Amino acid sequence: MALNFEQKQKVVAEVAAVAADALSAVAAEYRGLTVEQMTSLREQARKEGVYLRVAKNTLVRRAVEGTSFECIKEELTGPLLFAFSQEDPGSAARLVKDFAKDNDQLVAKFVSIDGQLLGSEGLGKLASLPTLDQARAQLLGLMKAPAEKFVRTIAEPQAKLVRVLAAYKDKQEAA
Repeated sequence: MALNFEQKQKVVAEVAAVAADALSAVAAEYRGLTVEQMTSLREQARKEGVYLRVAKNTLVRRAVEGTSFECIKEELTGPLLFAFSQEDPGSAARLVKDFAKDNDQLVAKFVSIDGQLLGSEGLGKLASLPTLDQARAQLLGLMKAPAEKFVRTIAEPQAKLVRVLAAYKDKQEAA
């Protein structure tokens, strides 16, 4: 179904608003996916906070002007599906990568983050980034590790003494 001028303006405005606030973008060729597969992909995208859109490349070119995703303009060829990460930089990449494992018709074409254009090989790198909660947990683990080690070091002589006494007691009972 062809879009009229007003509908095209709405699409450009919507994509531009999302691109202005997005952390990363992934473009994938979706040729060959069924309606059920696309519906499943959209459901997963909603759950993970990813904006998913199929739009004409010319409209997306206009929408990304003046955003950090302006670098993708030259790569927009073929039928592409656009996924913009809203909350977590790696969420769109994880979504496309995980969905492509089961559906080989979905092929990642490029990834863009922070004004840099990465090829399809950048998908794995971006998808491996930890989520915000995972990053916080890793940071907390790093921060508390020295204190835990210090406490274990201080407690070790007493614990060793208790183990030696217990071994001596067991030896005496056995004899």
